[in-house]
Amino acid sequence: MIKPFRKLLSSSLLLASIGPFALASTDSTVLRVDHYVPVISKAPAMKNDVAQIYVRERTLPSTSLRSASLEGQVVLFIHGAGTPAEVAFDVPVQGYSWMAYLARAGYDTFAMDTTGYGRSTRPHVMNDVCNLSAQAQEEFIPSMLDAPCAPSYAFATTTIESDWHDIDNVVEHIRRLRGVEKVHLIAWSLGGPRAAGYAAIHPEKVGRVVVLAPAYSRNRNANAPDSLPVPGVAFSKQSHSDFVRNWDRQVGCDSQYDPIVREAIWQDMLASDPIGATWGAGVRRAPATSVWGWNQETVSSTMTPMLLVAGIHDAQVPPSRVTEMYEDLGANEKVLMDLGCSSHNAMWEKNAELLFDASLQWLSRGEVDGVSSGVVKKGY
Repeated sequence: MIKPFRKLLSSSLLLASIGPFALASTDSTVLRVDHYVPVISKAPAMKNDVAQIYVRERTLPSTSLRSASLEGQVVLFIHGAGTPAEVAFDVPVQGYSWMAYLARAGYDTFAMDTTGYGRSTRPHVMNDVCNLSAQAQEEFIPSMLDAPCAPSYAFATTTIESDWHDIDNVVEHIRRLRGVEKVHLIAWSLGGPRAAGYAAIHPEKVGRVVVLAPAYSRNRNANAPDSLPVPGVAFSKQSHSDFVRNWDRQVGCDSQYDPIVREAIWQDMLASDPIGATWGAGVRRAPATSVWGWNQETVSSTMTPMLLVAGIHDAQVPPSRVTEMYEDLGANEKVLMDLGCSSHNAMWEKNAELLFDASLQWLSRGEVDGVSSGVVKKGY
């Protein structure tokens, strides 16, 4: 049974007031502004309820106050399967914030958490430890549970369609806010189906795309399941030991990452999930998402210019899968960057600046080291 003092907590604890407000920054030259975008949710676990989608903005004062159009200068970062976007792309260690790097180059950068992630609304089913897998529950015995328990909600919390719906609402918010027609997208891991899949649906709203370790599958189902919600585990957790173990198994060269950076990321991860931070020694929670539609047929019909990046030591999305996406992509402007001494977490490692610079080249000039279509090797 669940111990009484750990029983369900209301998701309302994670809601904040709507509207932007300036906050302190680790880089005094780059502003940080937080936004909440209200969305009528399509996530199965809270369908038709209002979700507040958290969006972080990093920009120079001179960029945000420009009277000239920002067309071509606005970027939206989209996260992967576990780490919230502001944690992934705005690391609070000098030199490791991808958002701040592009902001210093004159871009107005935004990062969003889809429903169930980070500082966005989390469906209440994610507050029940019994909705984790039986294996994941073991970590909370005996601190929260006496024994594994049956789920109160045995379905995936969100879907790729609900993620696309969240993204579209945020893109529309940014287009209105900055008066632009198109927004560039940068994504990581499962952010591949989220961002590139969105670009396939709404090419008129998307400029250029950068995808790091896109979770591509040629044979993914084209259509949504016959019925929703999809049966399965509602959400997952990541503990500090999970986080360290998963990263360390992908180390393939000397001094690939700085332990100080890793710990800063983990602390930021817990700060993004104040309820998960109280579970055991502290965990990061993420919703289970059902994915469909972003397969070989969709990718081959996508014409949006795209930079694809594969870390040579990535054990989560092997470089071969990124190569397959590059081969299948229909766009004429496409570059595959083979990044040495890098794992799935390339933007947190010693070759991060090579990645950031390549993304800046791609967004500003449509090429990387003079290549607009082809393969580029860096970091070896």
